[in-house]
Amino acid sequence: MADLDKQRTTAVLLAAGAGTRLGLGPKALLRFQGRTLVEVLADVLLAGGCREVVTVLGADAATVRAAADLSRHRIINNPAWASGMGSSFRAGVTAAAPGDHVLIALVDMPGLTAEAVARLLASHRPGRVTAAAYRGNDGKQQRGHPLLLDSSLRAEATEMATGDAGARYFLQAHPELIDLIDFSDLSAGEDLDTPGQLHLLE
Repeated sequence: MADLDKQRTTAVLLAAGAGTRLGLGPKALLRFQGRTLVEVLADVLLAGGCREVVTVLGADAATVRAAADLSRHRIINNPAWASGMGSSFRAGVTAAAPGDHVLIALVDMPGLTAEAVARLLASHRPGRVTAAAYRGNDGKQQRGHPLLLDSSLRAEATEMATGDAGARYFLQAHPELIDLIDFSDLSAGEDLDTPGQLHLLE
């Protein structure tokens, strides 16, 4: 992707959940590299080449705002966060600058790096969805996050986001639009859901 086009990508960092399964409060507030996880990942997205980062907060939003330095980024609150990821996805994509491509990232993936973000941006093709893929134990690629939605696909993807599904239903409906980019050399693609995965923060 041309450098000019990179400047047209807004990152949406989904960080609204309560972290119920982990049991330690909102994952956004977990300590990582001496800071809160949400501010580390927001800075990673910016460093990787995104023009702007829209951070979607929900559970204990006031506490997260007070604890995390997100001054370089745009913050929006999703009052409907408890309804599931779909509402945060819709809020974040809608808040992104009109005409921008949108890179969707999750706050519970501490393995995300600026190099990975840059690779996703550089691999994107017009009219497509570009998604990170990771090789499982069976050697097959599994689609994961982050993923980049072309600006032309934003409206339909937003309309289809509901409940706990962000882009999932849209991607299931349009597998022919997805380009998988192998990120296995950069990360295992794990998300932080259980106490047994807290080693990911070390």
